[in-house]
Amino acid sequence: MKLPTQFHENAAVVAWWRARFGPVLRWQVPARRRAILAIGSCAAAVVIPVSILTESKALAWRSEAPAVAAVIAMLFAFLWLAHQAAARFPQLPSPVRRHPQLALHFVYWAMLVVLWNTAAGAGPWRAVLFGMAVVFPFLLWRCGYLLLAGQHGRVAGTPFREHLIYLWPAYGGNNTPYGKGLDYLSRCEAKTEEDLARSQLAGIRLLLLAALWGATLYVFEGIVYGDGNGFTKLTGGRTIGIPALGELVKEGGGTPRGAAWASIYCELMKQVLRHAAGSHGIIAVLRLFGFNVFRSTYKPLLAESVVEFWNRFYYYFKELLVTFFFLPTFAGPGRKLRRWPRLRLFAAVFAAACIGNMYYHLIRLSAPLAQGDALESILSLRSRLFYCVLLAVGIFVSMLREQRRQGQPAAPGGARRLLRIFGVWTFFATIWIWGVRGGAPFVARTEFFLGLFGLA
Repeated sequence: MKLPTQFHENAAVVAWWRARFGPVLRWQVPARRRAILAIGSCAAAVVIPVSILTESKALAWRSEAPAVAAVIAMLFAFLWLAHQAAARFPQLPSPVRRHPQLALHFVYWAMLVVLWNTAAGAGPWRAVLFGMAVVFPFLLWRCGYLLLAGQHGRVAGTPFREHLIYLWPAYGGNNTPYGKGLDYLSRCEAKTEEDLARSQLAGIRLLLLAALWGATLYVFEGIVYGDGNGFTKLTGGRTIGIPALGELVKEGGGTPRGAAWASIYCELMKQVLRHAAGSHGIIAVLRLFGFNVFRSTYKPLLAESVVEFWNRFYYYFKELLVTFFFLPTFAGPGRKLRRWPRLRLFAAVFAAACIGNMYYHLIRLSAPLAQGDALESILSLRSRLFYCVLLAVGIFVSMLREQRRQGQPAAPGGARRLLRIFGVWTFFATIWIWGVRGGAPFVARTEFFLGLFGLA
């Protein structure tokens, strides 16, 4: 008999875990697990806003205790109102019921408009509004999932404290909601002692993988990059000496071709390792609490198509774009293109991978936006716009190819499979030239790309 390759699927390991920790598992009923996470969310509701408000040294706002307390209190009040709106969705005004997501984002942009049209010293209320506007993008997509569940009638009867689990996640995260909303978490929640044991074993496995990929990233950066890190000292300062892509693109087409190609592939490896190490730790905590949700990063470097890599690399970001941009476009305005299915698909893909992607990264610049630097914030993303266009085209073409392959025999493995994988690596490594951070201008990035082929 072939044993499962993952120990949380091994019946003998699950049985041992239940025998060893049976009393603890029986105590950890869903209600208690949710209560613990909700209590942790109350602490996160303080830690997260303070962290966001203090992370930018250029932020023209002093985080005095009374102002921070007022910001946190107002954000809590808004979340409670959002929960009440979702629980009573049929009673909302007709325009809000038809377009709940637009109404939610209107609130955020209304905050910004008020800030842009008032003086910095207008009073304490403006300082509180400023703090709310800076923190609000962290909550925006989470509230989106809350309203979406309300639109489907799945919030009525659920207590507000349970929604705090993902609104202020004690398990960590960023503006992208890992685990989405309570609706998805509930579907993945362990209801039996055996399910909980399997979920916790899967969480322990992810914690080990997070540590492994984090250590691998540390060693990788210490050996590969010229600047190195603490690990470089252990090797006597010896590195391969490949410059980081963010610095290399600033040189434009003057970069040696070999170093340029090596740098783009190393950057891809670094991004995958970084996402894997970070997201595995977050999902591991959720699984330890019985929410056996999908990983956010799952073997993207083995993907054989662009769309498969996109699904595997940052699953919850992809889900966000699909939920709030792809599906509404495909089912809404896209219905007018039913006679042209490919154009309809392209419109939905472009709405998600390009427009939605750009919008997500624009509102991530919440501090400059709140300070009135809207035009500067938009211009700072002009290179990323080109990256998003290339990404959308690549995903669209990949989806068409996947559709043509449906019903056909599986493609042979071996060398052809390696070539397909390498082609996916090359696509994402090259388009990331316009997405990597570092402040390089668009022209320099384009010249760097042309230099890869000896054209600059």
